[in-house]
Amino acid sequence: MEVTRPNVAEPTAEELLDLEKLKRVIERAIADYKLTEDELCQIKAIAWADGKVTPQELNLISEMVTQKLRDGELEWVW
Repeated sequence: MEVTRPNVAEPTAEELLDLEKLKRVIERAIADYKLTEDELCQIKAIAWADGKVTPQELNLISEMVTQKLRDGELEWVW
């Protein structure tokens, strides 16, 4: 199912940099196929660093973390 957001503007250059930073942090966090509470807090901190979470950031977190947790490709470690 494709989700469209017609009222969402294209990301700015700054938002693209933030998105790339978030992606790198997530990649490091899930490299061992495990996600700790500290890693999740770091991901949230990066996403909220500018005081807002964009749809692109939410989508990235969904694809790289949430879906992998659901599919069993990633494990919670508490």
